Amino acid sequence: MTSLAQALLNPRRIALIGASADEGRLTARPQRYLRRHGYTGELFPVNPRAAEVLGERAYASIEDIPGAIDFAYILLGTDNVEAQVAACARRGIPLACVLADGFAEAGPEGAALQARVLEAAKVGGMRLLGPNSMGVVNANARTALTTNAALEAEALPAGRVALISQSGSMMGALLSRGAARGLGFSHLIGTGNEADLTAGEIASLALDDPDVDVVCLFLEAIRAPEQMAAAAAKSHRLGKPIVALKLGRSPFGAELANSHTGALAGSDAAADAFFRAHGILRVTMLEALLELPLLVAGRRPAARVHRGVGVMTTTGGGGALAVDALGVLGIEAKKPDAVASAKLEAAKLPHHARLLDMTLAGTRPDRVMAGLDALRSAEDTDLALVVVGSSAQFRPKDAVGGVVEAATIPGKPIAAFLAPQAEASLRMLAEAGIAAFRTPEGAADAIRAFCDWRAPAAVPDLPAPAVTVPAAPDEADARALFAALGLASDSQVMQEEPPVGLRYPVALKILSPDLAHKTEVGGVALHIADAAALREAATAMRARVTAAAPTARLTGMLVQPMAKGLAEAILGFRRDPEVGPVVLLGAGGVLSELHRDIALRLAPVGLAEAHAMIGEVRAMKPLTGWRNLPKGDVEALAAAIVAVSALAAVPEVAEAEINPLIIGRPGEGVTVADAWVVRA
Repeated sequence: MTSLAQALLNPRRIALIGASADEGRLTARPQRYLRRHGYTGELFPVNPRAAEVLGERAYASIEDIPGAIDFAYILLGTDNVEAQVAACARRGIPLACVLADGFAEAGPEGAALQARVLEAAKVGGMRLLGPNSMGVVNANARTALTTNAALEAEALPAGRVALISQSGSMMGALLSRGAARGLGFSHLIGTGNEADLTAGEIASLALDDPDVDVVCLFLEAIRAPEQMAAAAAKSHRLGKPIVALKLGRSPFGAELANSHTGALAGSDAAADAFFRAHGILRVTMLEALLELPLLVAGRRPAARVHRGVGVMTTTGGGGALAVDALGVLGIEAKKPDAVASAKLEAAKLPHHARLLDMTLAGTRPDRVMAGLDALRSAEDTDLALVVVGSSAQFRPKDAVGGVVEAATIPGKPIAAFLAPQAEASLRMLAEAGIAAFRTPEGAADAIRAFCDWRAPAAVPDLPAPAVTVPAAPDEADARALFAALGLASDSQVMQEEPPVGLRYPVALKILSPDLAHKTEVGGVALHIADAAALREAATAMRARVTAAAPTARLTGMLVQPMAKGLAEAILGFRRDPEVGPVVLLGAGGVLSELHRDIALRLAPVGLAEAHAMIGEVRAMKPLTGWRNLPKGDVEALAAAIVAVSALAAVPEVAEAEINPLIIGRPGEGVTVADAWVVRA
């Protein structure tokens, strides 16, 4: 274990700067909790106004403490933090944690203060946790170094799951929820604003701990994506999965994440692509974050996924709820295949429906084990789900005893959904290492994440395209960019007179670096039949655009032949503020933003991933010949996705988009109908 890991995960000499002698104050909690839960290391309260704090000798300043210090927890107000961080750095302390808020999340002045605090730490070679951090808990070492009120609990259950949370309050919420059902944590670490240490770097440290099997992340934003990616790669090397719950799925959630810790939130689709690419399991529910670790501990992503589940139930209604919740998320409750059916028939159990209904057969352990053995042997499922009815509440040993025994036999994972409130059964299953859920939605969320789990994707080695981007690009410049990527289009720039050699009918568009949506200002005219009509359309368009956008810079007009095809797509590139370069494919045209029928990946991508993206966009399905519709040039579309994704290697490009990209029949290729680029 490195010195940083030792200081963070298992500190043995702790300074509490600003520790209060008043047991009722927030700043007295770390000392109370450490002693309450059995911490055996040394504590050094720092309080210049007291010789003793809660029965332990106090020190006037950090300089007065004898010997080395592993961890300094700064409990003082925002105005005092900078000086104390500098003092800790001078003292040679490897790690300091800042409780106070009022930094980057508080606006420009707070951000400037946070930068000064970080610089003060760096000068002395000290690492910083926070600010706005509720500290660190190591349940195995009984280190309750936190202000979180959840530690008022009498017991501190230990486990083999490390929780790293950007929200300090959620540390306590998950600790208490886990304890209620017999689930403990190895560590709980609040990262706060992550001015220095990020969730990704801390996850990497936790993965090296022999007491950790799974790392859980509660995230408001993805900071330092390269560190998170490195942690994900390590997790797969070590066989220790990472499970994440990230806020920001709605624009309101993203706004709150930004205001809470000063994070710059990107799009949720980009975050989803990041987790997918790096093999991080993403859940959307707290219950799934708690229980999924038991489902994946000690496992690796399957080489082949069926998105199918074998479901056994002792309650028809509860089983139907589970099947429905799974189906909504694209996971099918499968009828037993030939292998499973043969085993069920031999055990004299029903085997013709999506549900193996044991309501009448009973929950005798031998019957449950026989049913689960059959379901786990199916060749077209990924795991088995047991749905337990009222017996889980009143006869826990009878209700889940067979499930517990079945889980001791190697094979596919087993999960459980308990229809009634059944604390004893939940605890029995947790102690046996079986993921058990209170709701069908929680079970479905976790199972969906399990089925989505993949090994980290290899990044294709694409050559960097030789492109240039003017300071203020218009559509003509954007088309030149895409032409350099191999996506040339037939178009000409027009100033006053129509260009010669045009193939009529044509489309006419205004050129301006200031107008991304030309239709909104009357800057597009279609189906222009000849040169005379083109002159007339150009005069009218200049007048319309000037009236609608008087401050826009007009650089000319673009003329292009009208194009026809089988489908329209939007193909775009963007540098997401959280995860970096992404490429997007979706249903094209003016309604693309409304429908949100998209597939998104980290850029660059290879051809196989480009084809997978095409398969995810519903509007692209007709191009495959669906219901005898004409097939489209899917190969040309995939090649276009790969080409645009190569812009990841061009730092001058912040955004680039073709909308629509018109897809022709096989061999006809794709046509750039409209293009846009934004210089970084």
